[in-house]
Amino acid sequence: MPTYAELKAQAEALLAQAEQLRKQERAGVIAEIRAKMAEYGITADELASGAARGRGKRSRAKAEPKYRGPNGELWSGGPGRKPEWVRQILAAGGNIENYRIA
Repeated sequence: MPTYAELKAQAEALLAQAEQLRKQERAGVIAEIRAKMAEYGITADELASGAARGRGKRSRAKAEPKYRGPNGELWSGGPGRKPEWVRQILAAGGNIENYRIA
């Protein structure tokens, strides 16, 4: 039965051999990737941004504000959590429609 030191030496030798093969294969993989990029007209920027996967930059249109608060705060009136100033007005029995932008 091999000793721990012998097994460790074998493992290190295998790791070194695997690293050497990785370095040898790497150049071929890079060449294949470059060839595919050229074939499909893919740029490095597309890869970095995710655009090649259909996940390019998407901008969401910002909703126009419908309400202006007492200190000039703006709110679109959209879904989700209401701003603190709106909650305070409603809690005090106020009508948010009094703050609608004409």
